[in-house]
Amino acid sequence: MSIYKEISAMQAEMCAWRQYLHQFPETAYEEFNTAQFISEKLLSFGLEVHQGLAITGVVASLSNGTSNKKIALRADMDALFIQEKNELSYKSQNAGKMHACGHDGHSAMLLGAAKYLATHTDFDGTVYFIFQPAEEGRAGAKQMIDEGLFDLFPADSVFGLHNFPDTPQGHFAIKSGAMMASFDCFEIELSGQASHAAMPHQGNDVLVAAAQIINALQTIVSRNVDPADAAVLSITQIHGGNTWNAIPDSVLIRGTYRCFTQATQQLIQARLIKITESLAQGFDLTAKININPENSGYPVTRNTPEETAIAIAVAQAVVGVDKVELQPVPSMGAEDFAFMLQEKPGCYVWLGNGSSDGGCLLHNPHYDFNDEILTVGASYWVKLVERVLRS
Repeated sequence: MSIYKEISAMQAEMCAWRQYLHQFPETAYEEFNTAQFISEKLLSFGLEVHQGLAITGVVASLSNGTSNKKIALRADMDALFIQEKNELSYKSQNAGKMHACGHDGHSAMLLGAAKYLATHTDFDGTVYFIFQPAEEGRAGAKQMIDEGLFDLFPADSVFGLHNFPDTPQGHFAIKSGAMMASFDCFEIELSGQASHAAMPHQGNDVLVAAAQIINALQTIVSRNVDPADAAVLSITQIHGGNTWNAIPDSVLIRGTYRCFTQATQQLIQARLIKITESLAQGFDLTAKININPENSGYPVTRNTPEETAIAIAVAQAVVGVDKVELQPVPSMGAEDFAFMLQEKPGCYVWLGNGSSDGGCLLHNPHYDFNDEILTVGASYWVKLVERVLRS
């Protein structure tokens, strides 16, 4: 393993940063303390810092030499609406909020790389350090792009990294093409005539209809999507009624679907709409269907070949050839880094967080980032910059 000795010496400092961020988690577009903490560190390293993209986004710039080459490195900052169940000295102090996905660790690793590169300028060009808000379902990457991210910071390529439980500690997983699935949400509101529970014939039972629609939607993947093409559709919420003896006049169904191609994405959406409208009509109900409320959809996270080859070579240089998985199974999870990859060539990699024993899974109240991989991630970022911006 080739970890920079100066970065190894920063282990305790990066750990302190990470645990501070873990202790004070902030959710989408409210990462004000997190952004201020990160900005102050970056300024202390001597970097130029820009704040305010997507409300709380932070971008730092570092240039050396005369080359016009530019690379962007991205870390996410936001936490989740989860009540932490760990008993740690740095346990979340913000009720109902938790860094249950490791964004605290991602930010600490990128800060470590920024600090190293500020004083070890073995590169020729410009590095942009992007600290992004609102990855968790609120499309902070898209918001930053819409507000001019790549106009202000015109990177040639962009790279992302995410920790991954049950991938061995300090190992990488990288592949070209689809790495993470698309993410689409849907909301179905059924409306009809309410009635007494003892006299259902006087109304239209939206709950019975909802049950039929939920069952029918499960046939989309099993009977419409090619079995060789991975996809999933899940119902995650149903809301309706508020008493024992009345059938309500409306019910709300919410869910998500994920896949790896635009064609499958369009197929699922079309079938979802047709099935819902047809069944609603059969029950004499009105159906209102909303796809991706609040702009919640994410495209497929798709790595480009040239940048993936660079990421593989860098990861192998850091941890060894035998610790880089080149054919990982793409995840049905989604990432709004996908929006950045629609704008720029780049690569998104997984860094092993180690065993998930004890509930150390992403989005789990017992999750915790593995501080032992901080030096691995920071070294990967540094070596990537030195490889892409060769002096």
